[in-house]
Amino acid sequence: MRDAEVRRLWAANLLCAASVVLTAVVPAFFLDGFTVLGTHLTWLCVCSVCVGTLNVILCLVLKPSLSPKRSSLGNKISRFLKCCIYFFMSCILFHAIIVLYGAPLIESVTETFLFAVLLSTFTTLQCLCMLGPNIQAWIRVFSKNGATSIWENSLQITTICSILGAWFGAFPIPLDWDRPWQVWPISCSLGATFGYMAGLIIAPLWIHWNRKQLTYKSR
Repeated sequence: MRDAEVRRLWAANLLCAASVVLTAVVPAFFLDGFTVLGTHLTWLCVCSVCVGTLNVILCLVLKPSLSPKRSSLGNKISRFLKCCIYFFMSCILFHAIIVLYGAPLIESVTETFLFAVLLSTFTTLQCLCMLGPNIQAWIRVFSKNGATSIWENSLQITTICSILGAWFGAFPIPLDWDRPWQVWPISCSLGATFGYMAGLIIAPLWIHWNRKQLTYKSR
């Protein structure tokens, strides 16, 4: 395992983490009354767009999964359209799962869908950027010992941390504390965001700690 590759991973993950922090600070200079809690739906949109855009840019610049086989323009367009369809399907699927776990079915539809978009940005979009619309590759990466690069290991960790963060974020909602952040889906989206950021930091540390085993596995 090359140290340069680990440094690239660190740089990419820190940029993603910094982008999340900036989405909570920078919009306040341009939007009156903007706060993460007070205008939560606006923040969900801003965070999803910024993190998603940065992930796409980093994928194009760093090319962590660049295939040696060149593809035609038609294949690239087809791949892009498939990625868009997969991302939209992911939003719908997350929305349905969230409703099955107890979110309001009719009320707060916008809130639930935007939370599903945020969760898809933290999970599915990363998979699409790195693996493309290849379901077999997704299954391989998320199976036991299926990752073959540090980028895929990082993808595993950040995806799992984001989903776990969203799940743990739902715990305070039914409690009768009457706190503003208990309103749906604030605690869940914040939990997913903290989980995503934690995964971005944990992934390079875990890879560095297990670099000997990972180097052996990748050979």
